[in-house]
Amino acid sequence: MTLFGLDLHLSWPLGLAIYFTFWWVSLFAVLPFGVRSVHETDETTPGVEPGAPVAPMLARKALLTTLLAAIAFAGLLIVLQFTES
Repeated sequence: MTLFGLDLHLSWPLGLAIYFTFWWVSLFAVLPFGVRSVHETDETTPGVEPGAPVAPMLARKALLTTLLAAIAFAGLLIVLQFTES
């Protein structure tokens, strides 16, 4: 993989796989942030699980996940650039 004219000794498919892995791990780290369950808000609706989230804010969490994964991937690219192979 070449980035800004620098050879990173990383193929594109491997880079995508690593970014996807960072994204997936970040998603599971971000999912619990700001979650309020039906039980916590006292909004009872028949047939709804008490532990179900009221407003999961998935779009915001997907954006935050993408940002965290990009930062982690950029960190990896920096480490790969400055380590001798």
